[in-house]
Amino acid sequence: MDSLTARVMLASVGLALNVALVFLVLAITVSDLSDTASREARAKDVVTDLVVLQSLVVELNSGERGFAITHDKTFLDGWTRAHRKIPGALDKFVQEAGDDSARLRVARRLAETIQNYDQEFSKPLVNLARDMSQGAASAVAVEQNEIRNRAIRSQLAGFLENERDRAAGTAASAEQEAKRAIALGFGGILASVVMILLLGVYLTRSIARPVQQVAVEANRIARGELTVELDERGPGEIGMLKRAFLAMAADLAERRRALEEQNTRLRESERLKSELVSIVSHEIRTPLASILGFTSVLLQRDVSDADRRRFLEIISAEARRLTELLDEFLDVQRLEGGPLDVAMSDVDVSALVRTQVALFSAESDKHWLELRLPDDPLVVEGDAGRLAQVFSNLISNAIKYSPEGGPVEVSGEQENGIVRIRVRDEGFGIPPEAHDRIFTKFYRGAAAARRIAGSGLGLALARTVVEAHGGSIDFESRAGEGTVFSVELPVGSSGFDAPEDGERSMNDA
Repeated sequence: MDSLTARVMLASVGLALNVALVFLVLAITVSDLSDTASREARAKDVVTDLVVLQSLVVELNSGERGFAITHDKTFLDGWTRAHRKIPGALDKFVQEAGDDSARLRVARRLAETIQNYDQEFSKPLVNLARDMSQGAASAVAVEQNEIRNRAIRSQLAGFLENERDRAAGTAASAEQEAKRAIALGFGGILASVVMILLLGVYLTRSIARPVQQVAVEANRIARGELTVELDERGPGEIGMLKRAFLAMAADLAERRRALEEQNTRLRESERLKSELVSIVSHEIRTPLASILGFTSVLLQRDVSDADRRRFLEIISAEARRLTELLDEFLDVQRLEGGPLDVAMSDVDVSALVRTQVALFSAESDKHWLELRLPDDPLVVEGDAGRLAQVFSNLISNAIKYSPEGGPVEVSGEQENGIVRIRVRDEGFGIPPEAHDRIFTKFYRGAAAARRIAGSGLGLALARTVVEAHGGSIDFESRAGEGTVFSVELPVGSSGFDAPEDGERSMNDA
């Protein structure tokens, strides 16, 4: 029975039944005591009636004998009084003895004997003494009187002895009943006390203590300590209360964790906004200054055709730089609004990489780009424009983050249904403490201190684009030794098996 209410009700019913049983036993015992007391009182009344009857018989005998011997009529006063009272005393005696059939038979025989003696011997003897004094006092009459009186006294004595024994037995039975009633009463009371104590202990362990534990944990939660140490076990409703409390505490802890994460994100967002303002102000100011400056020169001075072309090329490059920066910001805005949309089709990654290498090959006099691609196409299913954006960002970063110059190697291969493109540089690399944040929006590490241009959005966008194509992007880097970025994309439906190593070619852009 799991319900605590049912358990308490069962214990209460058990206690009530025990108390009712105790009272029932006590009531029966009291009833028995009452019956015993009534029998004892009846026995005492019978003895009293018997003593009265015995005295009347003695008075009757004394009166008749005294009158028969002395002819003194004063003896007739006692005899007359006894003669008149004996019938009523006999009726009362028989009536008092009537609660027991055996005693009633003995009482009736005794009453009959006394009545016969009174009517058949004593009364005739007195009448005879009045008429014939010598006959009444004869030896035969005296002897008969003695025989009859002895028989009556014997029956009276026997009956009296029996009644005294009966009274003693009744008293002993009453005492035994009283002792049993007291023992049962004390036993029942003791059992009730024990059951009440056990019920109290059970309620304390099942209700009071668990509720106290819940109260302690609730106070801890009120103080902000959301780590709850509470055993969820418990009978019925207490177990439900504990489990509900634990669920509430877990929900509060989860909400607190969510709020802390949200606060962390808000603080990070504020920091990123500050960085964004700094980046935008720096990244936009430089190309705008160049555009405004060279435009002002073109408008206010006469310059040669060669200078005009050079100035216009600078203005065009800075405008493209602004456009790229604006595109990156727009892409980030789109990503925050939902998943990135890509137009999927079969794309030859080799052609995309060759195009990007060609575009960046003349960007710096200090760098030279090495291209290692197989002769066969590297076909994937993807968005050509987005993938070109990824490779452009990786090649641009390889050039920017190796300011001292050197080779930038771009290679590709197909293996086990995967197209892998690597971009390696020999720049100053990525320090270990920045590895976990390298794909975070607006994170630029030491780039700002090294005066390297950028918004900190390129790698974040690159990872999003690659993952939208079902691929992955990763890197290996050691500080001062350069970095290798690796992009892996699943082969498209028109892909070819990867060529052997001997079929790869070296192309220098």
